[in-house]
Amino acid sequence: MSVNLAIDNHFMTPFSRPYLYLLFLLLGSAGSASAQFVSAGPLQPRQLAIVINDDEPNSVEVGDYYRKRRNIPPENVVHVRIPGKPRSLSPERFAQLKSHIDAALGPQVQAVLMIWTAPYAVECNSLTGAYTLGFDPAQCAKTCAAGRPSAYFNSGTRRPFSELGLRLSMLLPTESVQQAKALIDRGVASGFRVVPASAYYLTTSETSRNSRAQFFPQAGKIAARKLTTKRLASDALENVHDIIIYQTGMAQVAKLETLGFVPGALADHLTSLGGDLLGEGQMSSLRWLEAGATASYGSVSEPCNYWQKFPNPAVLLKHYVQGDSAIEAYWKSVAWPTQGLFIGEPLAAPYRAR
Repeated sequence: MSVNLAIDNHFMTPFSRPYLYLLFLLLGSAGSASAQFVSAGPLQPRQLAIVINDDEPNSVEVGDYYRKRRNIPPENVVHVRIPGKPRSLSPERFAQLKSHIDAALGPQVQAVLMIWTAPYAVECNSLTGAYTLGFDPAQCAKTCAAGRPSAYFNSGTRRPFSELGLRLSMLLPTESVQQAKALIDRGVASGFRVVPASAYYLTTSETSRNSRAQFFPQAGKIAARKLTTKRLASDALENVHDIIIYQTGMAQVAKLETLGFVPGALADHLTSLGGDLLGEGQMSSLRWLEAGATASYGSVSEPCNYWQKFPNPAVLLKHYVQGDSAIEAYWKSVAWPTQGLFIGEPLAAPYRAR
């Protein structure tokens, strides 16, 4: 990963330390039991479309399972054909795919879940970045250049397509049907009740990957959410079993097999190619889902270590604990998401209003 620690003042100002202090006062940090929450109202099944690749048997089986478990309306199910499981699509092939999907969707659809592992890129863009924001060829001329800002970053909108013209998107990997169904079950289970959990933020020995450590929430408690935030100087967690958020910066994250994630957990690592799901150079974001997380994020091409190209810890936590779904909170947390791939179960919402 190339190093770039430049911080754009436009993005730095809202996330200065005084702002973080105010944020955690509002969220009931330091053990406050009287914090008042205003739920954002998470994405509903009727607002989500699912896209199934009929040329991929795993996609068909998992898609049918997801439709039933989440009660997705029949009119929100789109069928496509992508033979051969290519990891990347050409801009021309992607344009045809997007046009086919969009033509099948009604105006109520605010987000799209593509149910397959590959394709996951469009040249240097992620598939989710290209679908939601439109393919950006300029980013591919220099992948380490600043990214295109997302109007949805830290947004309060509940209807991104209706209000901003952006349909959020996520990929639900299907390399293993059994693991995909377990992932879906975790997302569904996250909506049953709030359980005691911890959010872990690790500053590691790989210093170039610590660019977002400045936004790590302070250690404390959000009593109204039974949530503890913990900041550690360590390369890995080991033998903890209450994880709701795990954010770190490593090319390879060790000891995942020792961990326990609660339903709805979000986990990601700041590294160059976590979104290259089937690549072998660095740890794939798939490893988080296999370890028990419900959603994750990673870049598909070299982004350098701009914090704006990765989930901002303070923004992610704020929106998730206020009741947003996983797809909403993750998308709101990334300022420049063109190269970033969002994966997992989008409707997981452990802190939704009950």
